[in-house]
Amino acid sequence: MIEMTNAPIDYHALTESVRSSQSGAVVLFLGTVREMTEGRRTVALEYEGYPQMAEAKLAELESQARSRWPIDQVGIIHRLGHLELGDISVAIAVSCPHRKQAFEAGQFLIDELKVSVPIWKREIWDDGTTEWVHPS
Repeated sequence: MIEMTNAPIDYHALTESVRSSQSGAVVLFLGTVREMTEGRRTVALEYEGYPQMAEAKLAELESQARSRWPIDQVGIIHRLGHLELGDISVAIAVSCPHRKQAFEAGQFLIDELKVSVPIWKREIWDDGTTEWVHPS
């Protein structure tokens, strides 16, 4: 399952959607809005993206991950819109036969998502300034 949404992410439902009797490991990664970034205080984030383009790129990443690890199920959800401190911006759940595989696949997915998926983040700082951050 790959989804871009403006709604809060139900990470419990995502985790349950990848659980399987074929897998002995489920790894869940949650990206959350943190308060401090490089010594600056964040008050909120805003995410923008073109959902169809982002979902297509996420599908490519899923395919790459499946070619490298014996993934049973995978789910990736990314929020768009305005997020407050502590909100979940991204959730990735992966099930595999063994934990090392699940951890490696999950790390690959979040690392590649951050650099290649066309989702833009705007940091809103406590001094009233903002800054757009694009995938590197």
